[in-house]
Amino acid sequence: MRVLLVGAGGVGTAITRIAARRPFLDTMIVADYDRPRAEAAVASLGERGHRFRAEQVDAQDEQAVTALLRRHGCDVLLNATDPRFVMPLFQAARAAGVTYLDMAMSLSRPHPERPYEECGVKLGDAQFAQADQWEEKGALALVGMGVEPGLSDVFARHAADELFDRVEEIGIRDGADLTVDGLAFAPSFSIWTTIEECLNPPVVYEAGRGWFTTEPFSEPEVFDFPEGIGPVECVNVEHEEVLLVPRWIEARRVTFKYGLGTEFIDTLKTLHLLGLDRTEPVTVPGPEGAVAVSPRDVVAACLPDPATLGERMRGKTCAGTLVRGLKDGKRREVYLYHVVDNEWSMAEYGCQAVVWQTAINPVVALELLASGTWTGKGVLGPEAFPARPFLDLLTEYGSPWGMREQ
Repeated sequence: MRVLLVGAGGVGTAITRIAARRPFLDTMIVADYDRPRAEAAVASLGERGHRFRAEQVDAQDEQAVTALLRRHGCDVLLNATDPRFVMPLFQAARAAGVTYLDMAMSLSRPHPERPYEECGVKLGDAQFAQADQWEEKGALALVGMGVEPGLSDVFARHAADELFDRVEEIGIRDGADLTVDGLAFAPSFSIWTTIEECLNPPVVYEAGRGWFTTEPFSEPEVFDFPEGIGPVECVNVEHEEVLLVPRWIEARRVTFKYGLGTEFIDTLKTLHLLGLDRTEPVTVPGPEGAVAVSPRDVVAACLPDPATLGERMRGKTCAGTLVRGLKDGKRREVYLYHVVDNEWSMAEYGCQAVVWQTAINPVVALELLASGTWTGKGVLGPEAFPARPFLDLLTEYGSPWGMREQ
């Protein structure tokens, strides 16, 4: 399998380090707008890097990405950029006739008049609008194949297939006890993406009603996370699982709740109050005259790169799926989960826990596609594929998952 990886940030670099240990990969082209960053990702592989090559590409330039795919004879485009670049990369893959994978889907837009009641443009709508074209070409776009979305959706599929006769509720619950030495506010993932998903209206799905929205940070609940993390308050956040799961799995209710913490929520609310979450450029004075800058890009530039925080991070992160329903006529509730300890991921891969946990899942999916275990055409989420081969291979990678009866 020949893969074009676009994006050599924290997650992209972790992908290279995981993939370098697996034999299924023939070649991986590591491309980034910042060529030295791509070169650094390849160089860090040492002797394992002989199947990897660095390139420069602008993820917004659909034609340039298509040309790069063709020049290297790639079979797959793996998108490790933030959601702003989903559509040009998605369309470049279709133009080149290759398989496409991403970990976050095309951006949403709130309803212009009733943002906290009705959906406007939903996450992934732009991609699903092209599903027929992908299917007609016999090509596959596997969307939302990170950890959340991604592994969380695989857990939902596994529960529906093997653990329940009838699923009533699927709720993604994400929490951690991670801290960063010396920093009071240091997001462990892209602040650009964090602002997007946390300040947009959260989406909830209910059978008979469909998708609808609520106020940000709504429906708080305390969830007890496993492996020593403990109780964390979780709130509704906009996320792809709520848009993906109901397309393939019958459930009466689907939610996504994130353990953010009061201080983190207050900081995000302050950014919103000041307009610093905006993506539209504002004009500010510069040394050579007025310049237009995005407030959110300024916030991101002022914060440390999450990929560099690993040595100062302590604790664990947990991604998981809570499922309620019936089995053999009795009520059942289980939590399927995956925990990564930052000390382990740093020692084993030199990657902090959150980016490593995100990165392992598309690599597992690539291996399943390379072997023919997963096949399909059109625009499909992880729920469209059998879960057991994925979970078995994840364990083989040295990162087992767990299940807790509630």
